[in-house]
Amino acid sequence: RIALQSTLSALVGIVFVYSRNSLPGSNNKKKALVLTGIMYFVLFLIPTLKYPANPPGVGNPETIYFRESLYVGFIATSGFTALALATISKKLRNNNPLSSNKILILPSIYVIVMACAFVFFPPNPDKITIAVDLITSFRIAGAFTIAIFWGLMGIILGSFWDKLKPDETTKIASV
Repeated sequence: RIALQSTLSALVGIVFVYSRNSLPGSNNKKKALVLTGIMYFVLFLIPTLKYPANPPGVGNPETIYFRESLYVGFIATSGFTALALATISKKLRNNNPLSSNKILILPSIYVIVMACAFVFFPPNPDKITIAVDLITSFRIAGAFTIAIFWGLMGIILGSFWDKLKPDETTKIASV
């Protein structure tokens, strides 16, 4: 878990460095919250709609690697689609500031690509054999926990950025 959280934190930091100036928000904390909100949506919420989390012990142990591969593939599809569309959006803005109509089409393209992925990726191969109430409460608790993680990551990143100001150059006095 710590490795995953560290990796996600590093990913958010790298993406923030490159996208900070194009993110909406009046300060770095708001910009970081916007970024982590987008990343929560793209890297967790959308993949969870296709492959929702299950409590430990649910599902056939022989299919765990297959299910894991499907989930990671769906995350990659969602993430790389969002990254490609963000890159296109930035290029459109840089080349033609009046191209806001074209930029409005990009979220629709994301929806279309993810709808196709939702159809073409196979369903979860395992049947759920425990009570639906238990599964539902587990999934809701998991979604809230992950949302808190992403929200705190945005607040902490924005706060550290404002405090440390890594984008400002400083001159080191010679001794």
